[in-house]
Amino acid sequence: MVKFSKELEAQLIPEWKEAFVNYWQLKKQIKRIKLSRLPKQSHHHVKPNFGLSIFDSFRFFLHKIANSLSDSDHHDLNIIQVRKKTTKDSEEEIYETELAQLFSEEDEVRVFFVSLDEELNKVNQFYRKQESEFLERGETLNKQLQILLDLKQIISDRRRKNSPSKPYSTGTSPQYSPTRDSEYSVCAENFGDSDETTSEVSQTDEVITTLEKNGISFVNSATRAKTKRGKPKMAMRIDVPATNPTRAITAITSMLWEDLVNNPTGDFVHKRKLQCAEKMIRSAFVELYKGLGLLKTYSSLNMVAFTKILKKFDKVSCQKASANYLKEVKRSHFVSSDKVVRLMDEVESIFTKHFANNDRKKAMKFLRPQQHKDSHMVTFLVGLSTGCFVSLFSVYAILAHLCAIFSPGKEPAYMETVYPVFSVFALLSLHLFLYGCNLFMWKNTRINYNFIFEFSPSTALKHRDAFLMSTTLMTTVVGAMVLHLLLRAADFSPTQIDAIPGVLLLFYIALLICPFDIFYRPTRYCFLRVIRNIVCSPFYKVLLVDFFMADQLTSQIPLLRHLEISGCHIFARVFKTHHSEACHSGRLYTELTYIISFLPYYWRALQCVRRYLDDGDVNHLANMGKYVSAMVAAGARVTYSRKNDHLWFAIVLITSMVATVYQLYWDFVKDWEFLKPDSINPWLRDELILKNKSIYYMSIVLNFVLRVTWVETILHFKVGHVQSRLLEFLLAALEVIRRGHWNFYRLENEHLNNVGHYRAVKTVPLPFRETDSD
Repeated sequence: MVKFSKELEAQLIPEWKEAFVNYWQLKKQIKRIKLSRLPKQSHHHVKPNFGLSIFDSFRFFLHKIANSLSDSDHHDLNIIQVRKKTTKDSEEEIYETELAQLFSEEDEVRVFFVSLDEELNKVNQFYRKQESEFLERGETLNKQLQILLDLKQIISDRRRKNSPSKPYSTGTSPQYSPTRDSEYSVCAENFGDSDETTSEVSQTDEVITTLEKNGISFVNSATRAKTKRGKPKMAMRIDVPATNPTRAITAITSMLWEDLVNNPTGDFVHKRKLQCAEKMIRSAFVELYKGLGLLKTYSSLNMVAFTKILKKFDKVSCQKASANYLKEVKRSHFVSSDKVVRLMDEVESIFTKHFANNDRKKAMKFLRPQQHKDSHMVTFLVGLSTGCFVSLFSVYAILAHLCAIFSPGKEPAYMETVYPVFSVFALLSLHLFLYGCNLFMWKNTRINYNFIFEFSPSTALKHRDAFLMSTTLMTTVVGAMVLHLLLRAADFSPTQIDAIPGVLLLFYIALLICPFDIFYRPTRYCFLRVIRNIVCSPFYKVLLVDFFMADQLTSQIPLLRHLEISGCHIFARVFKTHHSEACHSGRLYTELTYIISFLPYYWRALQCVRRYLDDGDVNHLANMGKYVSAMVAAGARVTYSRKNDHLWFAIVLITSMVATVYQLYWDFVKDWEFLKPDSINPWLRDELILKNKSIYYMSIVLNFVLRVTWVETILHFKVGHVQSRLLEFLLAALEVIRRGHWNFYRLENEHLNNVGHYRAVKTVPLPFRETDSD
C-alpha cells in the first residue's frame, strides 16, 4: 500500500506546492512528540518482572479495556479548543488552537498545533484568493460571450435584411464554425463613394440602435474622422454596463468595431474576426474549467492531508483529541465552499450550449481531454530499433573497412557527397535522443513542460516517442549507408548510388510535411509552425517555445551547413544548375557559409527585438547583444579559416573570448539563475529541484568546458582529411550535448518562476478590452 506522503507528492499541483499543507514537516513534529513521550510512557508502564504467569494475557486484556475507557473519558473532555477569529482589515478567518492543561505542558504538542493552525490558515487564504480570481474570470467571460452572441445576431440580421436588395456576395458564404482556427483580420474598409454615404450612415445608425437595444451604449457616436482620401469615417467608443461598478467592458478591439460600423455588410471580414474572438473565448473557458478542477483537487488533497495527520497525532498521543479540530477543518472555507463546483457546472452548461451544439460528450472532449496511455508497443519498437541500429552499424563498420572507403584515393568522393547527408541525420537523431532524455527528466522531477510550452497534453510528445523517432531515424539512415556500400562493392555506377542519401533526405522532408495523420502529425505540424515563426521573425509574437527552438538552432549550425552542401549537390546533379565543385569552393560557397553561420543568431536577435517591443524589458536588448557577439565571432572564425594570418588569429581570439564570456554569464546568471553568493545553496539558487547539489556544480563545469570547444577550430591540428571531418562531427555532437544539458536547467528555472507566482493555468487574452468604469 502506497504511503499517503508519496501519494500526495505525486498528485499535488507542482506550481502550488508551497500552498499545500506541509505534510512532511507535520510528520516530523509528530515523531518529535512520540520521542518526547517515550520516557513518560516507559516510566508509568514499567512494572517489576516476577516471571511469566498464566494470567498475564488476561491482565493485558483488562489493561487494554481500561485504556480504551480512559480514552473515551478524555474524548468527552475538551482537550483542545479551536477558535475562529476574523481580521479587521479583511474578512479572512484565522484559526487558533487552545490546549487544555493535559497538553499545554508539552512543548512539542504546542508547537505541533501552532504549525497546524498556520497550515490551515495558509490553505484557507490561498483557496479564497484563487476562488475569487476564478469567479471574477468567470463573470468576465460571461460578459465577453454575451457581447459575442449579440454581435453574431446583429450581423446575421443585417445579412438577412440586405441580401435581397444588395447583392454584396455571390454564391454561398462560408459557414461559421466555432471550432475553426482563424486569425483577426487587420484591414478596415472605408465608406464607399460619396453617393453611397447617406445610405451607409443610415445603415450605421440602424446598427447602433440595434446594439443599444442589446445594452451597449455609444459615446460620441456622431464624431466623424477624415480618412486619407477625405471620405468620412466613423470613430466611436463603446460602453457596456457591468454588474460590478468598478469595472466595465468599454471597448471591443478597435478594428472589429470599425469594420462593423463602416462596413455593416462586410460579411466575410466579420465572420473571420468573430471566429477568432470565439476561439479565444472558447480557449478561455477551457482554461477556466481546468483551473477550477485544479482548485477542487487542491481542496480535496488538503482535506485528506489534515485528516491523515490528525489521525497520526491521535495514535501517538493515545487520545481522541483531534475530533474538534477536524470539525473546524470541515467547516473552513476551502472545504465548505461550493462556489467552485457550481461554477464548474455553469461552465459545462455554457460550453455545451454555445461551443458544442448541445453535445455534452463533445464538450467534455474539450474540457476534460483524455491523455493517451503509454503503450508497451512503443517501448517494444524502441528496443527493436535500437537493436537493429547497433547491428547495422556493426555491419557498416566492417564493410567500410573492407571497401577501404576512407583510403586517400576514395575519400574525397565519399566524404564530400555522402558524409554531409548522413551527418545531418546523425546530429538530428542525437538531438532528438537528448530531447527524449529531457522529457524523461522533466517528467520525473514534476516539471510541467506541457504547460510551459503550451502543448496539448493529449498530443504532446512523450519521452518514449522521442526515443522511437530517434532510433527509427538512425536505423533507416545506417541501413541506407550499408546499402550504399553494398551497391558500391557490386560495381554500380557511383552517380546512381550516390543518389541514395539525397533520396533519403527527400523522403524525410516529404514525411515531415505529410498531411495524413501518421507518425505524430500534431508534433510535426507544431514543429513546422514554430520554424515558420522563427524564420519570419520579428513579425510573429514570440512565445517561449519559439525562442527555445531558436536556441536549439544556434547549436545546430554544422547541421545546417551540411544540409546546405547536400542540397547544393542535389541541385548540381539533378537539375544541372551548376558544377558540384562549386559546393566546396568559390564565391557561392563562401557566401552561403557566412549566411548559414549567421542565420540562427540573426533570427534569435530579431526575436529579442520583438520581445523588447512587446514587453519593454531592457534585458531583451542585452540578450540580443549576446547573439550579435556570437555572430561576430562566427564570422571571424569563417574568415580565419580562409585567411590564416596573425591578424585574423588575434581577431578570432578576442571576438570568441568576448562571446564566450557573454554566453557563460547569460547561461549561469540569466537562464539558470546560478552564481548567487547570498543563496542558501552556495553559488546556486535558493530553490533547487534535484536533491543532489553536486550535480549542479558539475553541470556548471561541464557547460564551461563545452562552451570553449571553439578553441580547436583555430588551432588547426595537422590531421588527414577524414580525421578532420570526424573531428568536426565530434565537436558538433558535443555542442548538441551541451544544448541538451542546458535545456533541463533552463526549463527548471522557468518552472520555479511559475511556482513562485503560483501560475498553474494559462491566461488566455480576451478579444474585448476591459477598463475601469471611470
